[in-house]
Amino acid sequence: MKAIVYTQYGPPDVLQFKDVATPTPADDEVLIKLCAASVNTLDRGGMRGPLFARPMIGGLLRPKYKILGSDIAGRVEAVGRLVKEFRPGDEVFGAKGWFGRRRLGGFAEYVCALEDSLVLKPANVSFEEAAAVPVAAITALQGLRDKGRIQPGQKVVVDGASGGVGTFAIQIAKSFGAEVTAVCSTRNVETARSIGADHVIDYTREDFTQSGQRYDLILAANAYHSIFDYRRALSRDGIYVWAGGKVSPQVMLLGPLLSAMGRKKVCFFLAKLNKKDLVFLKDLLEAGKIVPVIDRRYPLSEVADALRYLEEGHARGKVVITVENRG
Repeated sequence: MKAIVYTQYGPPDVLQFKDVATPTPADDEVLIKLCAASVNTLDRGGMRGPLFARPMIGGLLRPKYKILGSDIAGRVEAVGRLVKEFRPGDEVFGAKGWFGRRRLGGFAEYVCALEDSLVLKPANVSFEEAAAVPVAAITALQGLRDKGRIQPGQKVVVDGASGGVGTFAIQIAKSFGAEVTAVCSTRNVETARSIGADHVIDYTREDFTQSGQRYDLILAANAYHSIFDYRRALSRDGIYVWAGGKVSPQVMLLGPLLSAMGRKKVCFFLAKLNKKDLVFLKDLLEAGKIVPVIDRRYPLSEVADALRYLEEGHARGKVVITVENRG
């Protein structure tokens, strides 16, 4: 099969489109013929291999696992003898991660995945749309529900509302009954409105942290303000959740201290991929309560270009990889 392979850390130039052996599913795994995947910051980090992350990636000097790609969607080709839920021909989507046997591998024509990392794809959703969902939407869901404790009627800000996490966060927050304010650039204002934002703030014209308005929950999908700016914009019992951006060390170091000093809470988190949340998102997709926003599509052979575009930081929604399988 064809796959995107890398043997050293670095920029997108290290990625190679090569022939590799087709994987064989273990007893509790499913072999999937890929139809689509999508790129995430997770893949960018694995490719560049910052020193602090290399123990997690699996190789100090060079990557131990050679194929990136977490979000996957395709048809079941074969199943291990212990697999109960799926059968060949089923259309599925899901996610692989860095830990244990959930290692990546989605930038390929075939991939093996644990049964509990997959769900059936809704019939009303394309493979490309399904592949756009897992990592970004799970991050948005866990940030809003688990860390942000979202409640109906709350005033919620999604800062960085135009990216993968942000576009899902707007829609998920609306599904919980919140009043949603999206913060994005001028070019993305109409997109934010079209997916359900009640209010949209163009950050090139207005700083929402200086407006005097107070919010019950702020989800920073792409944080660029200081922790003190976000905290100032919270209501008395408000919660600020960092889900991405450039100021995570500040949140990690000062967040617990500031949270202990008053009623306002500040938290940092990394999403945990799990089947329960995939099922929850599948139901939202089926009901039409979330619709993936796809900016660009690249063929499997051009994953390097897709990651270059992602690194520019201007993607509107998700960047999807299409897989034209020859098998």
